[in-house]
Amino acid sequence: MRNAGVLGIGVPALTMLLDACSGGSSGDKSTAGSGGGPYPGHKKYKFTLVNHVTTNSFFTPTRYGAEDACAILGCDYSWTGSADSIVSQMVDAMNSAITSNADGIGVPVIDKTAFTGPTKKALAAGIPVISYNANPPVGSDTPVMSYIGQDLTQAGVEAGKRILAQVKKGDTVACMIATPGTGNIQPRADGAKSVLEPAGINFVQVATGAAESQEVSAVESWFQGHQDAKFLYAVDAGSGIAVAKTVAKFASTGVKGSGWDVGTPTLQQVQKGSLDFTIDQQAYLQGFLPILQLFLYQVSGGLVAPVQTNTGLKFVTKDNVGPYLSSEDRYEGSSKKQQVLKAPSSI
Repeated sequence: MRNAGVLGIGVPALTMLLDACSGGSSGDKSTAGSGGGPYPGHKKYKFTLVNHVTTNSFFTPTRYGAEDACAILGCDYSWTGSADSIVSQMVDAMNSAITSNADGIGVPVIDKTAFTGPTKKALAAGIPVISYNANPPVGSDTPVMSYIGQDLTQAGVEAGKRILAQVKKGDTVACMIATPGTGNIQPRADGAKSVLEPAGINFVQVATGAAESQEVSAVESWFQGHQDAKFLYAVDAGSGIAVAKTVAKFASTGVKGSGWDVGTPTLQQVQKGSLDFTIDQQAYLQGFLPILQLFLYQVSGGLVAPVQTNTGLKFVTKDNVGPYLSSEDRYEGSSKKQQVLKAPSSI
């Protein structure tokens, strides 16, 4: 709820939503999330979230966010797509959602053209479509109604600036990327490159593969032949773990590295000092907010249209990693337990 302002939801509307959570101002909780409160008599909407790596641990808090939003609003959702980033499987899942008359679809647009046709088909059938986690790439005409997720290119720019402070002209920075060209991670590489190359840094992109065991081997093998590299920059979680293991193994070379996202193994490597930083893009919001936006579109008769929402960028370092590791919660995916955490006394 702390990011509700980004959605363009004013205080009155937010108050109404919170009233719905508690059963409305009348105090009758029997109708909460089932068509009562400020949304009387609404159907139990069924939304579909298509994903490119359905079993990836990054999306554990995303799924919790979607579940929590559905519990609040009295709706349901399905989680489908591809386990291995196979675009054709994602497109098939989208088409199935359209055929079954889903009330809304969320999809990471990881390909420039593949999702254009299904998105147009859905919109023509009155089914709202938004993208989450990966926005349509530059030059794509896939007409999603909004994007919810990190500004991927700007995140890469900010990471590049942070790395630049630790290297000098002529140094080599290797960008470790699982699947080059994929819409959800390539912009992070491109953003960093736009900062580092003009500063005289030798920026090298290295494909690591989608499987973590493959990534560890790829990063270590590359570094063994390029031990003059000064920084290993990972743009996905699996590559980040591989970077951490390589940095620890070759600590005598002085190489540094970074990760991405806030899975427990990545956070532990930050705490150990094997990763200089990782980046939190708030995966929970990438599940909660798509359901919320699709729901509001439906109950408002299309008047409350989905809006662009940047879920942010936060550098997690050894100095601030403590709270992430000391709590097990749904918000970061470390526990399925529903609970309210105490907010920090200062921000």
